[in-house]
Amino acid sequence: MDVTAVRRHQSDGGRPHPPRLRPPANRVSPRAIAHWMIEYLLLWGLAFGLSWGVAAWIADSRWSGLPGWLSGHVWWIPVAVGAAGLLMVTVAPVWRYRVHRWEVSADVVYTRTGWFSREWLLVPVSRIQTVDTEQGWIERMLGLATIEVNTASHTGSSEVSGLPAGVATALAGELAHRAHDLRDDAT
Repeated sequence: MDVTAVRRHQSDGGRPHPPRLRPPANRVSPRAIAHWMIEYLLLWGLAFGLSWGVAAWIADSRWSGLPGWLSGHVWWIPVAVGAAGLLMVTVAPVWRYRVHRWEVSADVVYTRTGWFSREWLLVPVSRIQTVDTEQGWIERMLGLATIEVNTASHTGSSEVSGLPAGVATALAGELAHRAHDLRDDAT
């Protein structure tokens, strides 16, 4: 143990530390920020439109089922939804880009996702059953794709979105080939 590790070990009363995972080596494509912005804009735009419609309906109908403080301030609903949407469209994609990473080594597919709570997922290549590549219309427009690595266990499956389409296709082929070779070696 080095000196720092010994001091840390002694300061904790000798309790062992769990190993720390390093971040996976690769970031997703910077175009993924635009992809996520467009998705959030569409979702929050729909929510804003619906809240505007509900506020207009409530204001026009003079609905008496609302508390008095809300009926006079019904237009704050779309303003609040719009402010939340603006925050999500501008901040969340950049935050998501900074966190989402991926890496493929000789024996494992390693991903990290999450915003507030992080998820590190290590999928052994030998356990891979299928590798799927998919492109939604926004991804196709931006030249991106999503790769999904499936195992027999639902919790062992992994997904990496925001990859350049060529990288995703090549990676899917490589992983499928390596998984096939490992299964043939095991039998």
